[in-house]
Amino acid sequence: MKPETPAPPVPAGLLEKPGKILFIMHPGIGDFCYLQNFFRELAARFPSLEMHLWVGEHRITDDPAKWDGLKNFILYDWLAACPFFKKIYRNNYSPAGLAAAVAEARAGNYPVITTLVLTRWHWYAKLARSICRDGIVISAMRPFDIKGWLKTFPYKKPDIAFPSAPAKVEHISDIFSWWFRRLFSCGLPVEKRMPFMHIPGEWTRWADGFIKKNGTDGKKLVFVNVTAKDWKRCWPLESGFAVIKNMQQHPVWKDAVFLLNTMPEAVAQTQRKLDASGLQNTRLFSAAENFFQLPSVMHRCALVLTVDTSTMHLANAVRVPLVALMRLKTSLWRPLDTQNTKLVTTTRRRDIMDEISPARTLRAILTQKQTIHE
Repeated sequence: MKPETPAPPVPAGLLEKPGKILFIMHPGIGDFCYLQNFFRELAARFPSLEMHLWVGEHRITDDPAKWDGLKNFILYDWLAACPFFKKIYRNNYSPAGLAAAVAEARAGNYPVITTLVLTRWHWYAKLARSICRDGIVISAMRPFDIKGWLKTFPYKKPDIAFPSAPAKVEHISDIFSWWFRRLFSCGLPVEKRMPFMHIPGEWTRWADGFIKKNGTDGKKLVFVNVTAKDWKRCWPLESGFAVIKNMQQHPVWKDAVFLLNTMPEAVAQTQRKLDASGLQNTRLFSAAENFFQLPSVMHRCALVLTVDTSTMHLANAVRVPLVALMRLKTSLWRPLDTQNTKLVTTTRRRDIMDEISPARTLRAILTQKQTIHE
């Protein structure tokens, strides 16, 4: 791609004096592993700029039974601990909550609102326009086509729009760098996009207690995750069991303790399957209370084995050696820390994760380095 350095749509004069900006986004944990670098760079470059974040929720519902799950999305724990954001709009998962959040944001009189999203460009641009009365709305929008035109036609377009992605994308962070370069002239080279993680002391101590409580203090730990939100990126639990069993037969791992990650709602079911497998030195783990339970425990491990989901990027963030199972179709999301990562991919783009065999995975594990905890 030919380098392009257009004038940023957000004038420097607005950024260098005390002021505020509202970002409307729908980041997941994996997205934020990379986005965090750009917000940190922006905060360092414009220390007087007050950054507010609207966390977009696609699953707005009037069903109260679903509100607790949406309200407790664990990314919020991480965002709340981030020093870059002065305010976070997060209670927009119900129609009433969304209306209240819009009213509150309107009262904020933001001079600049920008939408930075990977999907539903039209919906978020419309939301930004409904909030912003006198300020500037800037949106990363999908390339023009008839479908996009039909969606944007019914409402006023953003004041400034730019393509949501550059012409050539090799990694998802290329898109994020494009956004911040177009907006603020502060994109980042690849070497400065590596995920990072600051774990509050409270959760570091919690991890100490968890390890002692489970009798694994001083033992080599292996973190195993075979589940993802998309069933096509899940690996059969039986394949995970097979890898653990075979690792336990090798001298390097025979005394290790394996932490099998599971969703809080699946703990009972997974425990029954684990009991039936007869595996030894294997415990279930679930971050049921707080997001930081996950990275704090992963940080103590000698190795992380995971499918293509947020744990893959968090392993890079806490600098633990990683073996990642991925579909070729999702290669844009491959981990950036190639020195600490071994990839095991499907052979064809259309293949789902169960095409990857335990034998291939084991070979990658046995040639991957491990963290040595003193």
